[in-house]
Amino acid sequence: MIALKDILYKVTLNAVVGSTSIDVNAIEFDSRNVATGNVFVAIKGHVVDGHKYIDKAIEQGALAIICEALPPNLHEGITYVEVDNSGRALAVMASNFYDVPSENLKLVGVTGTNGKTTVASLLYQLFKKAGFKVGLLSTVKILVDEKAYKATHTTPDSLTINKYLKEMNEAGVEFCFMEVSSHGIHQNRTEGLHFEGGIFTNLTHDHLDYHETFAEYRDVKKQFFDQLSSKAFALVNVDDKNGLVMLQNTAARKVTYALKSYADYKVQILENQFGGLLLKLNDSEVWSRLIGNFNAYNVLAIYATAELLGLEKVEILRLISELQSVTGRFQYLISDEKITAIVDYAHTPDALKNVLETINSIRTKNEELFTVVGCGGDRDKTKRPKMGHIASALSTKVIFTSDNPRSEVPETIIEEIEQGVEPQNFKKVLSITDRKQAIKTACQMAKPNDIILIAGKGHETYQEIKGERFDFDDFKIVQEFLKQLQK
Repeated sequence: MIALKDILYKVTLNAVVGSTSIDVNAIEFDSRNVATGNVFVAIKGHVVDGHKYIDKAIEQGALAIICEALPPNLHEGITYVEVDNSGRALAVMASNFYDVPSENLKLVGVTGTNGKTTVASLLYQLFKKAGFKVGLLSTVKILVDEKAYKATHTTPDSLTINKYLKEMNEAGVEFCFMEVSSHGIHQNRTEGLHFEGGIFTNLTHDHLDYHETFAEYRDVKKQFFDQLSSKAFALVNVDDKNGLVMLQNTAARKVTYALKSYADYKVQILENQFGGLLLKLNDSEVWSRLIGNFNAYNVLAIYATAELLGLEKVEILRLISELQSVTGRFQYLISDEKITAIVDYAHTPDALKNVLETINSIRTKNEELFTVVGCGGDRDKTKRPKMGHIASALSTKVIFTSDNPRSEVPETIIEEIEQGVEPQNFKKVLSITDRKQAIKTACQMAKPNDIILIAGKGHETYQEIKGERFDFDDFKIVQEFLKQLQK
């Protein structure tokens, strides 16, 4: 039990009805989970308004209600606290409830459209190899040192974040690397956290179903850097024109990295092949098993962050050479028939373009490049024709298929993707709604030395259709079909 007044520390209060000296045993923002002795935080969500469920929460035993507007009928014996923003209040309360766990480790946030998972996951891997206890909060999974939990969101809700950070404290974790999504920033999930540093990878077309305009999407990302303290560092990619925007109002120490521009940390690609990259990081050469220009940026961000966090340069270079690629991020296999299959999470126009340009820069052009790709349902529709244009222009053959259609009709999504295909590329395009059949067809069409790219889902091991999730793993499926061809 903890006093309500203690978890309200640093929360800006507009009005209080009742006592804040009462003891509560948990914080909930989902009325379905409320139990006796809880405090219920009513949040105005993107879809649901928690204020509609205040009475239900009280029926289920809530002792206190945090809300943005006091309800007209107040229940006797219940404490009501009015705040400007319930989401922000929840984040601060969650931090207080778990004894401000982010102060007891070095927390680094990674934000941007592409590269968040790779950078955060590889930093976890590098610091583990350096002998530290490390935490990870990512799209793929949550790790408390070596203990793994399933991730449900890129950036979890603030209660979940602080619960895992508290568990990290108890496990003796010294560093934690966390993906910070635009949704998470906009919904104040990172409020009240103490960051040692922030990393900006890039900003491209994505999430415009949620943010409406690119400027709003950019400005939400910028908020994360605006909130960093003067003791933190802000590391940004200045080859992206939005990199300097992120630094405009930050109090943090400003550090830059780039491949093409003048920066504090520079990378030069000396060799780029399916075996990996030979890179020059500032004045030092290093071999990385990662592939492609986009991964040169990721490796540089990792190198810079490790140095900013106090690791020795020589040790960082040694550890970078040992890093393994992240599941579903340019994950590839070569069959006995010498067919290369690549699975990548590329689900934005820029990410797809990067992956296809990387493959084209490595291949000899004597082989075919088959791309299997779709677009998610109930998400930004404006990127669909762009994905179709890029895939058909940069591949020798394309199969448009279903991704996670969610509540939409898969055939409609595919038709919208096809609208981006230019007339000269019509003959390259096939459309097969069933994703498994699409992958099988690509495997059957491929000849020795050909390349198959399966894009869009990466690490995901499910397909979401009409509210249900079905088992579906791109990498396992292509592996099975290529094995069948060998028989």
